[in-house]
Amino acid sequence: MDLSDEPLMQNLTLAELAASQDIIVFDGNCVLCSGFFQFMVARDKSQRFKFATAQSPLGQRFYRDLGLPTNDFETNLVTVNGVVHQRLDAFSAAMKALPGIWPILSVCRFLPGWVKDPLYNAIARNRYKVFGRSRTCLIPDLALKSRFLPEGY
Repeated sequence: MDLSDEPLMQNLTLAELAASQDIIVFDGNCVLCSGFFQFMVARDKSQRFKFATAQSPLGQRFYRDLGLPTNDFETNLVTVNGVVHQRLDAFSAAMKALPGIWPILSVCRFLPGWVKDPLYNAIARNRYKVFGRSRTCLIPDLALKSRFLPEGY
């Protein structure tokens, strides 16, 4: 399916979109989240993942369809093989999809929820204080633009 066709994308359900492409939706204002994006771009040599910022029309649609707040992005979303992951499970799914040694970091998915959810939530709540916040949402340069989905920035 050619996801570069914007009208086609608007007609896809979230499930259809997630099944058609592995996607990472991240907070484009968050320095930590944008760092995660840059980390993934640098290591995803096969360009398996496409991206969208949470602030973009497509990102807003993801958050809205999942019943998540559309003005406070305390989780990145990672879709792999049609499954949407949130919080530490999103990080784990992204690491597992990378080549090389990175899948070892996916072991965090085996942590019990009572450990990983509070840990992730503490980092998410304090990410702007600890890592900072950009004044503007990330806007990809020409080299990165092809890695973003239509309406993804």
